Amino acid sequence: MDVQNALDEFEQRLARYPADRYPVQHATAQFHLGVLLTDADRLEEAAQALDVATALLPPDGLIAEHAKATNARGVVFRLAGHLDDAASAFERAAAAFATTELGREHGAALFNLGLVQRDRGDAAAAADCFRQAGDRFDADTAPGEAGAAARELGATLLVKGELDAARETLESAVSLADRAADTAGLGASANLLGLVHLGADRPDDAVAAFRDALGAHPRTVRPGEHAMAKANLALAYERTGATDHAYLAAVQALGVPGVAEPVREQAEASLERLGLRYGAVLPVLDQEPQDRWPVLVREELARWSDAEPSQRRAECAGWLDGQLARRAAAADLAEVWLGALLELPPDAMISLIRAMLEAIADRGEEDVERFRSTVSRTVVRFPIPQWMRLADSFNAVATELGQEASWG
Repeated sequence: MDVQNALDEFEQRLARYPADRYPVQHATAQFHLGVLLTDADRLEEAAQALDVATALLPPDGLIAEHAKATNARGVVFRLAGHLDDAASAFERAAAAFATTELGREHGAALFNLGLVQRDRGDAAAAADCFRQAGDRFDADTAPGEAGAAARELGATLLVKGELDAARETLESAVSLADRAADTAGLGASANLLGLVHLGADRPDDAVAAFRDALGAHPRTVRPGEHAMAKANLALAYERTGATDHAYLAAVQALGVPGVAEPVREQAEASLERLGLRYGAVLPVLDQEPQDRWPVLVREELARWSDAEPSQRRAECAGWLDGQLARRAAAADLAEVWLGALLELPPDAMISLIRAMLEAIADRGEEDVERFRSTVSRTVVRFPIPQWMRLADSFNAVATELGQEASWG
């Protein structure tokens, strides 16, 4: 059901249950309408609906229902930037839930209050709220909520400089998010844990944490979070002395479309320290086990496909130089490169084949023949449909560029 259909349904329900005859049913519908409008970022309308709901639900007779509406109203206050009103609403909701057996809802109100306290700059009060919220979330029945409370507590402790406590808390947050199958929460917690390790001068542990964050934040699903973790990973690698890895992580952070400005600035600062280079993935492959090659090359080709044509050609030229220089590994490198090509959308795949053939056109006949021979021998490692797709694609682009169509 789309939002408009849901709104129409609530309007019909409100008409069926006028407030003067069915106050509780009307208030309940207004509450759900307010939550829906909040999710749709229609905050003024949400505030109106929730104000009606809280007015109709007696705080003494329907304690839990009134508290839920009050908590939802606090969310709207916070999203609208009215932090004092939000804090007041969450405090009232938490106090009301404390008189019930609804520990999960009590924890949610305290969690929301913690967010407001942090927004107001009161880290100590925020940490206290997150601790109380965590105490009220059962890790067995609500690992997602418990993990969120631990994550926000860990983030607050990091801001306060309490790194040992933050580490322990965020390790728990990662574990809870994993149990809840909350990949977004796991990625956020792992990224924070990596920052804690960096702050405590444990760069190797930071690398592991940021790699966990990247695993939970795929580039195509959560690109902003992916770029942030990549930029942080570049810092961690740089601190370990792994400059090839650091460079690759930084350029991949910058290669994510729409990267946030703070992430861009951080990654660019890393590159200024490390220096410009092309074919950056190959030195990294030299240092990684072969079973790690596919994911590394896949990420790199995704970056190339989003780049400008001139940069794509430069990257392909760098790969070409590196593959030709690694005679013993040439076939395996060609296989992983071709495999990554096959995983791209068709247009992106063709754009990289074109960039590679344009780069090859600037080389001597010996280099061209060596690369063509390696590719032609390697495509036969793939199933026949993929083999034919690769050969046909290379030959079609070669014909378009006026080159010899003898690939595969």
